[in-house]
Amino acid sequence: MNLANKRVLLIVSGGIAAYKALELIRLLSKAGCGVTSVLTKAGAEFVTPLSLQALTGQKVYMDLFSLTDESEMGHIELSRAADLVVVAPASADILAKMAAGIADDLATTLLLATDKPVLAAPAMNVRMWQHAATRQNLATLQARGVSIVQPDEGPMACGEFGPGRLAEPPVILTAIAQALGAGGPLAGKHAIVTSGPTHEPIDPVRYLGNRSSGRQGHAIAAALAALGARVTLVSGPVAIADPLGVPTLHVETAAQMLAAVEAALPANIAVFAAAVADWRTTEEAPQKIKKTGDAPPALRLTENPDILRKISTPGPLRPKLVIGFAAETQDLEANAAAKLARKGCNWIVANNVGGTGIMGGADNQVTLMTANGVERWPLMDKQELARKLAVRIAEQQE
Repeated sequence: MNLANKRVLLIVSGGIAAYKALELIRLLSKAGCGVTSVLTKAGAEFVTPLSLQALTGQKVYMDLFSLTDESEMGHIELSRAADLVVVAPASADILAKMAAGIADDLATTLLLATDKPVLAAPAMNVRMWQHAATRQNLATLQARGVSIVQPDEGPMACGEFGPGRLAEPPVILTAIAQALGAGGPLAGKHAIVTSGPTHEPIDPVRYLGNRSSGRQGHAIAAALAALGARVTLVSGPVAIADPLGVPTLHVETAAQMLAAVEAALPANIAVFAAAVADWRTTEEAPQKIKKTGDAPPALRLTENPDILRKISTPGPLRPKLVIGFAAETQDLEANAAAKLARKGCNWIVANNVGGTGIMGGADNQVTLMTANGVERWPLMDKQELARKLAVRIAEQQE
C-alpha cells in the first residue's frame, strides 16, 4: 500500500483502545503517509505525547489555548495541512460532541473547523455502542459524510462481550487508504451517480415529487470515491449534506438532471439511484393556482425524459457499466427483470418500497439483477449497502 505524499491528522481520544493508535501510526508511516497527531486530555490518560511524537516524528498537539500554536490559528492550519482527519479511537463522548457541533477542546474545534474528509473508528463499551443516543449520533455523522469504520465484536476490558472493540489497525489503514483514494481499485475511473428525487413544478408553489431522501445515492457516491473513483454526483432536492470530497451538481427537474448527466460524460460507470419523476405538467402555471370551491383543476401531464434508457443506449459515450434502480411496490423481481430488458442497462438494483419505510429511511433491502442472475441481499444500513455495491462495481472493472 502506497500512501506517499498523503498526510493524515490523527486525533486520539480517550479509552483503553488508544494504545492501538500507536500501531496505526506505525502502519501509516510504513506506507509513506505523514502523520500529525492530536491527543485529547482523556486520551493522554492511556498513551503519552512522547510515544506519539516518537512514532510520528512530529510535535503532538493537545492545547487549544497554546500561545505558540494558536498565534498562527493552529486549530485551522492543522486541518488544512492534512488530506484526511482520522479519529481513532473515537469514544462515545467525542462522537456525541461531533454530532452536536461542540468545540470545547483542540480536537473538537479542529473537527468543527475542518473542510477535509473525516473518518472515525469508534471504540467503547457494548452498552454505550448500542445506546440509542450513540446510534443517533452515528446516523447524524454519516448523513454529514463522516466515514465510520465499524468496531469489532469480542471481549472487552470491562469484562463484557459484544460489538464496540476498536477495529484492528490494518482494517483502519485500509479504510484510510480508501478514503484517500490511494491506489484504490477504481483509481482512474470516472463514475456518475444520480441521487434524490426530482421536483416537477405545477405552479410557483407546488410540485410533483416523491419521498426519496437521497441517502442511498449519496452513500454510493461516497463509497465509489472511497475506492478511488473520480465521482460526479447529480442530486435532486435533498435535506442531507453533499458527500465530502465529491463534486455535486444540484438540480430540480428531470430535464435538468439529464442535462447535468450528459454534461458530465464520458464516464466509465453510471449509477442511477435517483427517483426521477415519471411525469411533469405540460405547462407550469405562472401564478399559484387558487382554490375556487369548484372542481379541482385538471393537470395535463407528459412523460419526463428517460435518463436511464437514454444513457444506456449504445454509442461512443455510453459508460461501460450502467446501473439502474427500481423502486417497486409489487411483483419486485418480475418488474425489475422487465425494466432491465426495457432500459438496456447492465444491472438493476430493485427494492420493495411498498409500506416498508425503506424509501427515505436509513436501511435498505435490495435484489441485484444482472446478466448472471439474481442476488437477494439482506436488509442492511444504506452505507453498508453502498460499500457492498461499490466493491461489486470494482470487481466488474477488473
